[in-house]
Amino acid sequence: MNYNEILQAARTCMGPYCKACPVCDGKACRNTIPGPGSKGLGVTFQRNYQKWQELCVQMDTICDNRPADTSFDFFGAKLRLPVLAAPVGAMKMHYGDKYDDAAYNDLLVASCRSAGILACTGDGIDDGVMQGALQAIRAAQGCGVPTVKPWDRDTLFRKLEQIRKAEPLAVAMDIDAAGLPFLQHRTPPAGSKTVQELREIIAFAGKPFILKGIMTPAGARKAMEAGAAGIVVSNHGGRVLDQCPSTAEVLPAIADAVGGWMKIFVDGGIRTGLDVFKALALGADGVLIGRPFVTMVYGGGSEGVQVYADKLQNELQDAMQMCGVHSLEQISRDQIFRP
Repeated sequence: MNYNEILQAARTCMGPYCKACPVCDGKACRNTIPGPGSKGLGVTFQRNYQKWQELCVQMDTICDNRPADTSFDFFGAKLRLPVLAAPVGAMKMHYGDKYDDAAYNDLLVASCRSAGILACTGDGIDDGVMQGALQAIRAAQGCGVPTVKPWDRDTLFRKLEQIRKAEPLAVAMDIDAAGLPFLQHRTPPAGSKTVQELREIIAFAGKPFILKGIMTPAGARKAMEAGAAGIVVSNHGGRVLDQCPSTAEVLPAIADAVGGWMKIFVDGGIRTGLDVFKALALGADGVLIGRPFVTMVYGGGSEGVQVYADKLQNELQDAMQMCGVHSLEQISRDQIFRP
């Protein structure tokens, strides 16, 4: 199957909310929750996508004629691409009945490992969601990143104890997840964390810890102060707060604040290898991509993940070669033009 055939197949088994659009830009699903849309007017999801498209790249082909190396070091693990599949949960609620969370994670984690990248897994109100995710990560010899929500202390430490036993490459927390509509007024509660609380959490986790949901330089500095090894610049695709700036807009200032001190990932509206190139040029070390991987899994299973990873790598290599760079480290803001 090729990419377009996988999209077409996904349309037969996703829904009613996700339309498996030719371009996943947030317009058709808009503010559909349940579903892949976002809060309020649904404009943040669309803004994430649009701001990457407004950035142009600077072509320069007077350079060495040699292959572009897209390999990436993720806390000691060598990946084919600086790309992780973002954590996605409540699959049946948001995307259709073909997969529950456990089946989706089983397929995604193994497929990403085979494709030379990594999957982040989600968390949920049902303890079985995390247990299933960790089972998939154990089966992949730790090649995955479990993402825990900012629960109350007892729940959080109990889940972190389970995570430690699975020995993943890293652990993440989507600290902004308390704003998700389906987590409101639930037991156990989820909520904000202080720097001191995060220090304790990160020390207990015992693995490189990534805080997802950072949107300001101040937030990035607090994450660094707490001992995080990495952050994800993310507004949760607009699902936690409407009318946020896009991740592309805030990334440069965050990279200026903490770049070189911790790994910086960015999530939100990244769809192609050219988008990945732009993200790295603005200061990210790597990217997370969420909804498109869901479409690939629903439409093509493991083959869908492989096809998408191949597409991303080909597009990233093409952008690098046409802009005169041959390694990820050579990508810089010099290759970006703002109209």
